[in-house]
Amino acid sequence: MLNHYVAPNASTSSKKAGVISNSAALDALDDEAADEWSEEDVVFLHWRLLQEIGDLCNPETPLEEKLDTLRWIFTDRDKESRPFSFVSCLKVVGCSPLSPLPYIGRVDAEEIRDTIRYQVKSWLNTTLARYPVWVRDAVIANPGWVESRLAKNPQWINEQIKKAAVHGDFFV
Repeated sequence: MLNHYVAPNASTSSKKAGVISNSAALDALDDEAADEWSEEDVVFLHWRLLQEIGDLCNPETPLEEKLDTLRWIFTDRDKESRPFSFVSCLKVVGCSPLSPLPYIGRVDAEEIRDTIRYQVKSWLNTTLARYPVWVRDAVIANPGWVESRLAKNPQWINEQIKKAAVHGDFFV
């Protein structure tokens, strides 16, 4: 166990030394934790990422999370070979004997994407129905702008709604 205690009367330099040695110890633990991942853990992580797709149909899932999941699913083709891409997760979960699901085999990612494309408009509309009209209009008129704001600050919409509640809408 790490000793995080620094004596109350310790000098600043000894406090810094304690923080540095604690930081080094934490780094060593991080290195050890990275070695502790089993193949089953990695397969389970792929499966857990795929479960995010199920949240797309839930109206209570925050808009930023839905956009993030959709960005992951519909990523550029050159990123599909990365270890935790949507396509890689489908391959690992579908083919690994360590998968929490029964053996499925190879799954056509484009078929899954087509199914999601078919449903995404209704899923987003049910989520947007929870927001004021001006938010819905902004998302429909300029989704890229809204997405960039949410990427910088996931609470951006909530902050804007609070500001509008406090200051009122000048256009009403």
